[in-house]
Amino acid sequence: MKSNQILLFIHIVIAVLLLCTLGNAWVPPNIFGNLNLLSLGFPYLMFAYLILTVVWIFKKQKVAVAFALGIFLFYNPIRRWVNYSPKVENVKTIRDIKVLTFNVKYGDYGWDKIKDYIKEQNADIILVQEKDTNRALRQDLVKYPSVILKTKHKIVRQAEIIEEKARGNSFYADIDINGKIVRIVNVYLEPFRLHKSMFTKLDAFGAGNISALLSHMIPTFQAHEDQVKKIRKIIDLSPYPVILAGDFNSVPNSYEYYNLGKDLQDAFLVAGKGSASSFHDYKVPLRIDYIFTSKSIIPLSYKVDHSVKLSDHYPVIAEFLLN
Repeated sequence: MKSNQILLFIHIVIAVLLLCTLGNAWVPPNIFGNLNLLSLGFPYLMFAYLILTVVWIFKKQKVAVAFALGIFLFYNPIRRWVNYSPKVENVKTIRDIKVLTFNVKYGDYGWDKIKDYIKEQNADIILVQEKDTNRALRQDLVKYPSVILKTKHKIVRQAEIIEEKARGNSFYADIDINGKIVRIVNVYLEPFRLHKSMFTKLDAFGAGNISALLSHMIPTFQAHEDQVKKIRKIIDLSPYPVILAGDFNSVPNSYEYYNLGKDLQDAFLVAGKGSASSFHDYKVPLRIDYIFTSKSIIPLSYKVDHSVKLSDHYPVIAEFLLN
């Protein structure tokens, strides 16, 4: 088999795998969990696809045109990881609300530093995941076993969405922001509970703990499906505009991303620039923390603060106008 035929075969296989990741918008993990697992490899598959396309261009092969045009199919999936949106024109010089979401990993990196950082941001709405919530409840707080909302505004009502304490935790709170009520949904989907030891042999290009990894990940994706349905119900039945934010424990192009973000806008796509990777442990940068909003809420800015390493997650901060 000629080298060009081998390259063509590899390129086609990669293109098919990339197309399969788009199927996560419709195929639930309980039907075919491996498809959702494939979304984790999207950046690497896309990188290989682009490199091979460049190879075809240098070889001056006609097939390069087809593969180059194919890149446009993945324009939005690429932007969910790395975005260079034009700057949003402020229709108002002062923001209505500033939102901060941050998985703090139970303060393992130093809780006092985390509190100081959050205080410095002066956000109107603070959403925290993986926080010990045994302390007494205050009027400006909503909290459940591992998630918290703190706000400067009046909390009208709140309720828990996911009640299983060992499987993540999510809730919603309706908040009166200067006379406008907004439903805030703090999302913390079931974590994978992976350990760095699972990756040691993988780093040496051995079979390692692949089976152990899959045994953790596929059931977690399947658990997410049920949690996503509960959260979607709260969003779909909301009489108010929605801000949905938190730790999805899933990447862009996943079932969770497509279905939680349905009919909402990803604030990063509107107002973000550069990389949106928000998880930096295990030497694998991933985007798993998000802020989505109803389309009547206008994103003005979106930032993943990569300068702050106070957790295995980076904080995500965005500003909005309420239309």
